[in-house]
Amino acid sequence: MPYAIRIHAHGGPEVLRWESVPDAEPGPGEVLIRQTAIGLNLIDVYERTGLYPSALPTGLGREGAGVVEAVGPGVRGVAVGDRVAYASGQAGAYAQERVLPADRVVHIPEGVSDRLAAAAMLKGMTAQFLLRRTHRVRKRDAVVIHAAAGGVGLIAAQWAHHLGALVIGVVGSEAKVDLARGHGCDHVLVSGRDDLARRVRELTGGVGAHVVYDSVGKDTFASSLDSLRPLGTMVSYGNASGPVPPVAPLELARRGSLFLTRPILFHYIAKRADLERSAADLFDVIGRGVVRIEIGQSYALQDVAEAHRALEGRRTTGSTVLIP
Repeated sequence: MPYAIRIHAHGGPEVLRWESVPDAEPGPGEVLIRQTAIGLNLIDVYERTGLYPSALPTGLGREGAGVVEAVGPGVRGVAVGDRVAYASGQAGAYAQERVLPADRVVHIPEGVSDRLAAAAMLKGMTAQFLLRRTHRVRKRDAVVIHAAAGGVGLIAAQWAHHLGALVIGVVGSEAKVDLARGHGCDHVLVSGRDDLARRVRELTGGVGAHVVYDSVGKDTFASSLDSLRPLGTMVSYGNASGPVPPVAPLELARRGSLFLTRPILFHYIAKRADLERSAADLFDVIGRGVVRIEIGQSYALQDVAEAHRALEGRRTTGSTVLIP
């Protein structure tokens, strides 16, 4: 009988339970995956705490990789034995086995390990839509990336640098400066030490950034807005410090007719063609060495509570992988 991590109440890491679950069989259009690696993300914390409410009991986890063990009726293009990876709109990746719709998984290219794929899918495709669709980064754009030493941040900074942008990374401590600088950041600012808006304007000749990618939320939202040039784009895509309070549209006008968006990856990959395009784009930059996926730490799936504590305490760098 397989095992999975489930929660029966919202709360701290102590609510995470290692439980046996029934054997699953794939239905029409579905595949059964024996998981070999699982990615950890902040959305898992939001769902555990109830910031993103869900019906209980429930599993957690949105990305993983493994080997197809069985396919249901009507499945085409995926076969038993294939190595596949996914980023799912439905929680449940914290498990030894998982059933998913076949059109939600992608093949892992040769030369890419299961661990790397699990570490890259959600975070890498997030970076892809942020840089290529939400605000299409161009050469000489001034780009601010919060949490630049985190999973999405390290990928986005390298990718933006490759696109020719001026990359200004923001990290949570001095200890993370060199890591961010070594992964594409032209300048690295430290939260709590540097005045973000003032320093961004100094680094951009007084005009501000074209775009700010902010995954921190409440604590950095105002200073991120103040870092933008007129007609700049504020991309708020996370809540590490808590959700952003309501903002009056006139605040955007007062700062120069700014654009504000709160995007979610799963809206950008809802169509199969968009999922395939996003994953192909990601694996292309990985394959060409443009982006290095840094797995900063690994935990046994049974020890996921400690992984959550480290992530919430901002003690992680790069991606975290859980091993079933």
